[in-house]
Amino acid sequence: MREIVFLSDSRIAEVPVKECGEPLVDLRTLEAIRVDPRLADEAGAYAHLRQSVADRLVVAQTRLPRELRFLIIEGYRPAGLQRRYFGSAVARQRAAHPGWDDARARVEASRYVSPPEVAPHVTGGAVDLTLRSAGGVELDMGTAVNATPPESDENCYTDATAISAEARSNRRLMGDALTSAGFVNYPTEWWHWSFGERYWAFLTQSRHARYGLVEDLSTAAPR
Repeated sequence: MREIVFLSDSRIAEVPVKECGEPLVDLRTLEAIRVDPRLADEAGAYAHLRQSVADRLVVAQTRLPRELRFLIIEGYRPAGLQRRYFGSAVARQRAAHPGWDDARARVEASRYVSPPEVAPHVTGGAVDLTLRSAGGVELDMGTAVNATPPESDENCYTDATAISAEARSNRRLMGDALTSAGFVNYPTEWWHWSFGERYWAFLTQSRHARYGLVEDLSTAAPR
């Protein structure tokens, strides 16, 4: 398994951000992309991504086998919601491991929930997705989307080997298409891909990230 740099690594927070001001767009308005409603919120934030990210997603889909499509689970996530998610994850780690200090709990929590200050989803540059057939049937990817390392025996890790050959092949197909369009993967989550934010900038050795935190849809640049 490849070396994993967690989002809690100080090097991620050190990546400078040069906000480009690109707007968030609603994927539900794009005929080529299918958005799953399982994580829908009242404002529809989950269905939004930065314009260039949405464009690259469409490009990546054209590089899948003809009978396959992406199914988008979640894109943009409001910063307040991310803070609640991460705070709860850290609290669970502290409760389960009373001897751990806050720093250790944050590192462990960041294996499956991003620290708010570097979270890819709050920038509109990250997307959680899976594969479906043209007829709408989801493919076997080895675990459910958003499975945590403990509950999945770490099979949620992108390079996990204790999954079926079919699931490994499906992950590879999805990853090849997304990588070819410029996305990077967070290796503890096979479904999580991003472009333009700090983690992407770190992995691609870019001088700065293009996207910074967007507090909520009301503060996003207009389309």
